Amino acid sequence: MASSVSGTEEVRVSGLKPLKLVGLVCVFLALCLDVGAIVSPAWVTAEDQYYLSLWESCWKPVSSLDWSCSSTLVTDWQIATLALLLGGAALTLLSFLVALVSLCFGSRSRCYKPVAIMVFSAVVLQVCSLVLFPIKFIETVSLRVYHEFNWGYGLAWGSTIFSFGGATLYCLNPKNYEDYY
Repeated sequence: MASSVSGTEEVRVSGLKPLKLVGLVCVFLALCLDVGAIVSPAWVTAEDQYYLSLWESCWKPVSSLDWSCSSTLVTDWQIATLALLLGGAALTLLSFLVALVSLCFGSRSRCYKPVAIMVFSAVVLQVCSLVLFPIKFIETVSLRVYHEFNWGYGLAWGSTIFSFGGATLYCLNPKNYEDYY
């Protein structure tokens, strides 16, 4: 949009702000990490004898070569962890799609606040699931061997951190920073 002011021409360009683009990349990375965490077979592992994912729990008796597995979708805390994480991932996906569509169709500024709210909501759901999981695991599962929270659990935390970063970037008001662009 161009406007003429007393003989000089001023050109205003409404372009994509770099912070919002970085925010979109953060939300995309969070979404990728969410998928990795949800499908990960290793949330908890114990000395080649036990592993726990969001979907199944497997153990290998010392005297056997075969693994025995059972579904984790029978205890309330494991179902709650999965539901909270899936809810956060769904909100992250929805916010990514809204941000991407608004980027493509030029209605960016109207979508900043809804995207930020959805991503912050996803962060809250994911933090709840990631705090619930180790507390209830330690309370209910008694392993007599060394065990550790593994890369699947770490991916979920990585997703939460990227989501928080993306939501924060979407909260920044671009009107206050126009001089810097």
